[in-house]
Amino acid sequence: MKILVACEESQRVCKAFREKGHEVYSCDIVMCSGGRPEWHIWNDVTPILNGGEFKTCNGQIHSVERWDMIIAFPPCTYLSKVGSVNLYKNGKLDEDRFEKGKQAAQFFYKIYNADCPRICIENPVPIKLFGLPPQTQEIQPYYFGVPVSKLTYLWLKGLPYLCPTNVIEPQYTFNTYPLFKNSYGKYRQKNRSKTFEEVAAAMAFSWGELK
Repeated sequence: MKILVACEESQRVCKAFREKGHEVYSCDIVMCSGGRPEWHIWNDVTPILNGGEFKTCNGQIHSVERWDMIIAFPPCTYLSKVGSVNLYKNGKLDEDRFEKGKQAAQFFYKIYNADCPRICIENPVPIKLFGLPPQTQEIQPYYFGVPVSKLTYLWLKGLPYLCPTNVIEPQYTFNTYPLFKNSYGKYRQKNRSKTFEEVAAAMAFSWGELK
């Protein structure tokens, strides 16, 4: 399959599917940290959601008529329910933050409505105000052997449920997990945004054999 992993700089999902023999490209507006720039599109993903020509970081030009699968991790800063406390200031709607939330929701729908037979979008629980569609599945990191509790939503189109691979008891919340507590500022935020390798492997396991 030809697979686009949108809004991924870590390349963890990209590499998990590459190990299954698929032609996969990560895409993000920042440079990849996964060490495989020849598989990374350093650009806005919007122009290639429905296929087309693109250039990877090693300068190679590629083209796809239509992706067989899109897996996306769109930015959640202005959509997440956790951030809803910042949506109102002194009892009044923060118009700037609300506008950014609407833009984030529009970006979500561009991915959700892409011309692709198989789509997965992963995000935290969203604020209802922005009108995202009902989630398809709810997962936790501890379904996949990561001892962390963090409710996450999946929106699936043309894909079966993500199969739990190693259900354990959670020992940490997302905020108390040592991997994140020991990093600060922008590095902490960057670490928190990366997909757990165990979840990436589960995606490749659940969906990597589809025809």
